[in-house]
Amino acid sequence: MKKIFSIFVAALMSATMMAAETEYLPISVYALDETESFPAGAKAMIENKLTQLLTQNGIAGMDYLGQFVLTVSTTPLDKDVIPGPPMKISEKMEMNLYIVDAYAKTIFSSTSMTVRGLGETENKCYLNAISHMPLQTPQMAQFIKDGKAKIIEYYDHEAEAMLKKARYLAQQKNYEEALSIVTLIPQQSKHFDAALAAGLEIYQMYINNECVKNLAAARQAWAAEQNSKGAYAAGEFLANILPDAGCYDEAMDLYNEIKGKVLDDWKFEMKKYQDGIDLEKLRIDAARQVGVAYGRHQPAQTTSIEFLRTLL
Repeated sequence: MKKIFSIFVAALMSATMMAAETEYLPISVYALDETESFPAGAKAMIENKLTQLLTQNGIAGMDYLGQFVLTVSTTPLDKDVIPGPPMKISEKMEMNLYIVDAYAKTIFSSTSMTVRGLGETENKCYLNAISHMPLQTPQMAQFIKDGKAKIIEYYDHEAEAMLKKARYLAQQKNYEEALSIVTLIPQQSKHFDAALAAGLEIYQMYINNECVKNLAAARQAWAAEQNSKGAYAAGEFLANILPDAGCYDEAMDLYNEIKGKVLDDWKFEMKKYQDGIDLEKLRIDAARQVGVAYGRHQPAQTTSIEFLRTLL
């Protein structure tokens, strides 16, 4: 039941720590590790490299598999054995990079590079080759730029339908799913302002709903035991109620009632916003955190994985 306050804290941290030079774009980094030549540890290393590529081009992507994916496939080209001691293996390989719409099974942007690795085993050679992937080149910058443009074009075309679906879901009280849709629309889209307004509206509905649920649970806990034990139980729920939630004043009334009976035995204070905080930015970040949390816990679409396999 502490979910909403945890999201609020995460959003506050995100608001203060997000680098100003990066922009959010709903793109995932994903590397398949199902080929025989893929050594242990390579998946994490490749995904780290691809994340670096996005960051160096001013993009903060998603940490779960979504519709738009930056991925790579590798093809061995030639291999030499260098006599030792110690003996070493030198291998050149082609790395093909793609930005794709995995739902529509469409390639938005692609490029390739050749890298050479050196190591005492084939696995070490492979990992060494990955470590030498050239990222800061005009070719890589153009590759990312082309893919980014296609993604923005997609949202310019689809955003109105997405917002309509999100509002319908919110009417059904599926607030988290609604926010997961709204918060995908990137700042670069011409529909971002509309998405932002819809996201804030749905987020307010979400925290109002959470407030009602937590206040009811707090009242039930306090009614069951009107003593310090009941006060602590009620506090577990009151702690989840944010100051801008619709029933915050009612929660304060319950808090004052409990406080008046248990006095100093109850070391608890209702949440309040600090002066000087940009509340609109805080709500925007919190809304995005709710949407991201929902998306992160959804199973990856099988169609996406199957399409990515075709690129190997």
